[in-house]
Amino acid sequence: MLKEFKDFAMRGNVVDLAVGFILGGAFSTIVKSLVSDILMPPLGLALGGVDFVNLFVTLGEGEYATLAAAQEAGAATINYGMFINNVIAFLILAFALFMIIKGMNSMKKKEEEAPAAPAAPPKEEVLLTEIRDLLAKKS
Repeated sequence: MLKEFKDFAMRGNVVDLAVGFILGGAFSTIVKSLVSDILMPPLGLALGGVDFVNLFVTLGEGEYATLAAAQEAGAATINYGMFINNVIAFLILAFALFMIIKGMNSMKKKEEEAPAAPAAPPKEEVLLTEIRDLLAKKS
């Protein structure tokens, strides 16, 4: 059973999946930072100084100026600003992956379109050609 697991874990597909998963996690972190730190501040400014992180609805009583203040007070909140950030991050990530896969598929098509080398003739044909050439030299 241990040998079967080792064979399964060492197959190319599983290793490729693991590498892709790790790189995807790192790429996701970069995209989230891009959305939260680069894209959303100017967008919030353009929409009248809105900080998307502080867009929330308090469930129950109480008014809080920021999400941090509401969470510190232990208030239940619906954080729709964070949801908007995450949706934008997802769309950027999905588009980037789409472009990567599209590029890979394009490269595969080019490889498939490349003409294959002609198949080697059978051994009998090669031998007969050599015999013909030898007989032609003797004549």
